[in-house]
Amino acid sequence: MLARQRQAVILEETRRSGAVRVSELVHRLGVSDMTIRRDLDVLAGRGLVEKVYGGATNVAPAGGDLDRDPCARQRRLHTAIAVEAARLVRPGTAVGLSSGAASRSLARVLEPVPDLTVVTNSLAVADIAAASARPDRVVVLTGGVRGESDVLVGPLAVQSLRGLHLDLVFLGVHGIAERSGCTVPSLSESEADRALVEAGRTLVVLADHTCWGVAGIATVAALSDADVLISDDGLDASARDILAARVGELVIAKSPDTDTTPTA
Repeated sequence: MLARQRQAVILEETRRSGAVRVSELVHRLGVSDMTIRRDLDVLAGRGLVEKVYGGATNVAPAGGDLDRDPCARQRRLHTAIAVEAARLVRPGTAVGLSSGAASRSLARVLEPVPDLTVVTNSLAVADIAAASARPDRVVVLTGGVRGESDVLVGPLAVQSLRGLHLDLVFLGVHGIAERSGCTVPSLSESEADRALVEAGRTLVVLADHTCWGVAGIATVAALSDADVLISDDGLDASARDILAARVGELVIAKSPDTDTTPTA
């Protein structure tokens, strides 16, 4: 069975039952655990399923009301942030993308940019970028050991990134805070993220408003290291003031849920 056929089966089962487990899909489709996880990466990268521990769930609630689905709202925020981030990318440049939902959204939004080289240690981001129909798209997936969240980590990942020179690095984060800076929840991922940051000439941090005040276990970069930080209009005024004073440039993406109806 081809990859697209497997993914169609997985998507159909997820929509029918609301959730699927990796172990059940391995048995049903007769493929390896890694193959199923890669299929789920592709489907999640396209916004068709939501990955959870041990499997995946449907992206919409049973009633199909996306406006009441927090996962759908979060995806719209990430897309809005990705659109702003894509404005910074010029044809013929080399960009680095970390792991995370915002980075996956950006990989999709960058599809129209010609002559682009995308470097990442995220299997999901690499799958999205590699699915481009553009003949001039180059995708570089680092070496390393598969860690949490399907990210390649370890000495090989760090070493491969240290030899690169990137025009822009887009860093998705777990949290941003005044004292702890830009943080992630995994020590192993933080090492690779730091190497990615060091490889870039310009650092762009992608952090929706829910990241504010959150501190993961490891700091990847100080707020002052960010040349640009892109968030959304759910970010409160005090946070905006702090970030505007610390980062090179603060960009606020307009949330698709913002009510723009004129008041009487």
